[in-house]
Amino acid sequence: QVQLVESGGGSVQAGGTLRLSCVSSGNGYSYWMGWFRHVPGKEREGVAVILTGRGNTLYADSVKGRFTISQDNAKKAVYLEMNDLKPEDTAMYYCALGGQWIKSPLTAPEYSYWGQGTQVTVSS
Repeated sequence: QVQLVESGGGSVQAGGTLRLSCVSSGNGYSYWMGWFRHVPGKEREGVAVILTGRGNTLYADSVKGRFTISQDNAKKAVYLEMNDLKPEDTAMYYCALGGQWIKSPLTAPEYSYWGQGTQVTVSS
């Protein structure tokens, strides 16, 4: 069973920066790993994902140019640098991990493993 441990959420004002971290207990070289967010009443939304070992990345249109996902293969970790945060970025952010053959990497049901979530709150 793969465990994902997230950290780095918090509260900031609009325009601020936060950095999320996720460390995996899994093994393997290449798999999709990244961040999704959820607001009550809405579906879980793919934010940014990375194909570990290869570095391919995908971003939601709403965060392109503001968020950056990166990896540290030695630490089995991925990071999400969130800049110029907006109130609409407020959500519970979840780290997720799935196989390298995922067809739609920004789609939540494609992922098998999830972290416990970390809250991000952006005030105006």
